Amino acid sequence: MRVLLLGSGGREHALAWKIAQSSTLEELFIAPGNAGTKMHGKNVDLQPTDFEAVKKFVIEYAIDMVIVGPEEPMVLGIHDFFLNDDEIKHVGVIGPQKEAAQLEGSKDYAKEFMKRHNIPTAKYDTFTAATLEAGYKFLESLPAPYVLKADGLAAGKGVLILDKLDVAKKELKDMLVGAKFGKASSKVVIEQFLKGIELSVFVVTDGDSYKILPEAKDYKRIGEGDTGLNTGGMGAISPVPFADSTFMDKVENQIIIPTIKGLKQDNIPYKGFIFFGLINVKNEPYVIEYNVRMGDPETEVVMPRLKSDLLDLLEGITTNTLSERDIQFDERSCCTVMMVSGGYPEDYEKGKQIFGLNSVSNSIVFHAGTKSDGPAVMTAGGRVLAVTSYGRNLENALDKSYDSIKNIEYEKAYFRRDIGYDVVER
Repeated sequence: MRVLLLGSGGREHALAWKIAQSSTLEELFIAPGNAGTKMHGKNVDLQPTDFEAVKKFVIEYAIDMVIVGPEEPMVLGIHDFFLNDDEIKHVGVIGPQKEAAQLEGSKDYAKEFMKRHNIPTAKYDTFTAATLEAGYKFLESLPAPYVLKADGLAAGKGVLILDKLDVAKKELKDMLVGAKFGKASSKVVIEQFLKGIELSVFVVTDGDSYKILPEAKDYKRIGEGDTGLNTGGMGAISPVPFADSTFMDKVENQIIIPTIKGLKQDNIPYKGFIFFGLINVKNEPYVIEYNVRMGDPETEVVMPRLKSDLLDLLEGITTNTLSERDIQFDERSCCTVMMVSGGYPEDYEKGKQIFGLNSVSNSIVFHAGTKSDGPAVMTAGGRVLAVTSYGRNLENALDKSYDSIKNIEYEKAYFRRDIGYDVVER
């Protein structure tokens, strides 16, 4: 099978690493990829949102399957673009069509879907600049802290959790009237704060059947002890100790099955990954958000724990035979620790040379924001590397990742030293 994987981050490197192990793979292309993905296939200078350029490449290189890594091409309708073009409609696309992608593209759409299908989530309401005063009143009706979510895509930065009512009102006005997150915050969802511990659950689905992938827990804040600004993710662990069989049965019956059935009832086709951002509140699962792709950095611990052939599962999606495919997990624990650029998630410099990658032997180093400069590997983003390790337990896996990080150097490198701290006795 000839495969085109769209994207350039740590998620795409982990997917490329896993796809490259498939016995059915003939050739793998990654567009645009990074300095790590080229170890598993050929990087291609294509932007995932340039659909005409993607089409031209797919035809020229006789691509059988396109796997969409990031959310933006899905929200913009890349799957619909393929289905509506006679020259490429036969090509399998992993990633939902435009309407289903609104589960991630619009917080309000997702909340309405959950309400319609009785899927547990926090109490909420949605506001625009025209209903700002009503938004203030809704905030006054809630206990602190206050959760404000930009309705649209805001590169993972559009969620604010605020302790003071006056600050929440000011931020709501900044989002709706001051366009703090651009068009993404022309609508804002305000929701009740749920106190609990978060985790991520993933499925692959062909729209009829589904397979549950290994669960994970990521760490969003830049500072240790979950302090400071939100980031795209500073590390992740799998399995999640509190996600036992009793809890996961609730997740499947109260959330996963109603989501798959709800999509069918609403006549919304879905082929790809669904990411359930969940919170465990007194052993009851609630949905915080849907994503229509794999998470990052969760992919960097989920893919290593998937023993099955990923390409076989994805072929099951494109041919509606997923129910016939086998899925198995590696019983070992897995963790990843993100190394980021100094200053991230605010201003940071790129173009720093990375040393020591070849001296890492006990971990897998997935590249996130890197680029090649001749034989050198340079930083090219805020999140630079994901250092992933297996272990007999989470403590052992984390120790290996932290030992490996000692071998890697670049100017102003930063990482959290407490990944897993809240679920593991270190």
